[in-house]
Amino acid sequence: MFKKMTCLVSLVLPLVMLNSASALIFWDAEGFDDLWSTAVNWDTNTIPTRTDPVSIDYPDNMHCQIKDGITALCETLRVANSGSTTNLDISGGSLTASGAYIGVDEPTGHGILNMSGGVFSTGSLQLGWSATGTLNMTGGTINLSDNLQVPGLNGTGTVNLLGGTINASELQLTSASGTMNITTGVLVLEGDDTATVQTYIDDGWITAYKGQSRLNLDYNVTNPGKTTLSATALLNPVPADGATVAPGEVVLSWTSLDPCVPGQPVQVDVYFTDDLKLLEEFTDPAAITIVSKQNVTSIAVQTESKKQYYWAVDTYVGSDADPVYGPIFSFSVDNIPPRVNAGADIATWLQDGTRTGDLDATVTDEEDCFLMWSVVSEPNEGTAVIENGNSEDPNVTLSAVGEYVLQLLAFDGEYRGSDTVTINVYNDSCQAAQSLPDYVPILGDLNGDCKVDDADLALLEENWLKDNSLTDDWHKIE
Repeated sequence: MFKKMTCLVSLVLPLVMLNSASALIFWDAEGFDDLWSTAVNWDTNTIPTRTDPVSIDYPDNMHCQIKDGITALCETLRVANSGSTTNLDISGGSLTASGAYIGVDEPTGHGILNMSGGVFSTGSLQLGWSATGTLNMTGGTINLSDNLQVPGLNGTGTVNLLGGTINASELQLTSASGTMNITTGVLVLEGDDTATVQTYIDDGWITAYKGQSRLNLDYNVTNPGKTTLSATALLNPVPADGATVAPGEVVLSWTSLDPCVPGQPVQVDVYFTDDLKLLEEFTDPAAITIVSKQNVTSIAVQTESKKQYYWAVDTYVGSDADPVYGPIFSFSVDNIPPRVNAGADIATWLQDGTRTGDLDATVTDEEDCFLMWSVVSEPNEGTAVIENGNSEDPNVTLSAVGEYVLQLLAFDGEYRGSDTVTINVYNDSCQAAQSLPDYVPILGDLNGDCKVDDADLALLEENWLKDNSLTDDWHKIE
């Protein structure tokens, strides 16, 4: 098996050129962390503000980190303005800039934006101005008020949209040096850009799983008024590509390709590892082979928590010596947070000044969970009393008219899950019924008390044979 490898008018926006004297330089001071939020990591010993242009340039293979709890601001952002390879890693928190350029002046430079979480908000994002710019995105959100341009001028730009979401006004792939590969990520563009994006697809500049799967392109379907581009993995892998599963035994399964001869067995090779490099470079196939030329569609593997696993299925549909090479799928193994459903919202009414009832929640987790109900809001303090608040379905007593919001929290010793239920309490059963979205009055309920009885009959008799139709055939409205 071989190693698993991974004419449009160019609209180029002007780049704000900044020399090193005008920008704050991130230099990752020796002996300190590599965090954006550490002042000593900047040449001015100050953390950038919204008015400060920023440059992340050297030393070679440096990483500037933005993590949970960090709110980063700058004016113009440049990554790799020099001839070095430099990285900006966003795994949490947020970064806000007016414009961003990854891979700027020196042709030998390589700017890399690695995004696995958090939110990055900017105007235009340009990958590869005169250097090489790469976006490796596995999670988080990028919000662009302007365009995503790849490459910017005469450099090389690559978008690996392996997770997360990019929202942009438009996509500009300005030459064959600008490419995009999509797996589990999503690109959302303003308006109808399907014709332009389809051209990029037809030219081979946008691929799904590096050409081994199918792209999905639509306008006004997935997102109203917007163009959405995503990918569907062939073979329908389970676990889904990019999923998170519980540790222990995991069953890998897939849908086989159709054989060339109907009814003929379809044999596969399956590879499984926690080292992506072994699968990409394929230097030791025996070390990662778990199925060799077998007619199967599933296989069980053992996994450990806090690890990322990679797998691939190669299918023999024509020749025993010439398999169809499948894409590389991945999944994470971790303790799954508790799934909490606090139950459907409730409409009820007071009886003798109170209302008592049982809640109906569902908590799903692989571990035993500590449960706790609490009152988020109530009409008056103390009017909600929860009995057995550490049980899944406690008893609750309410003693005031109005809206109650109760929360169920589940904690499995590592992760938390929560959900809320809203209870609206009315004065009587008729008010409660009338609050429902599907309420329809009974024909003949003249006084609106949710029933037809003698009171309605009395109203009918009182107005029997009365007529308030117009008598003037040319009635003036004053």
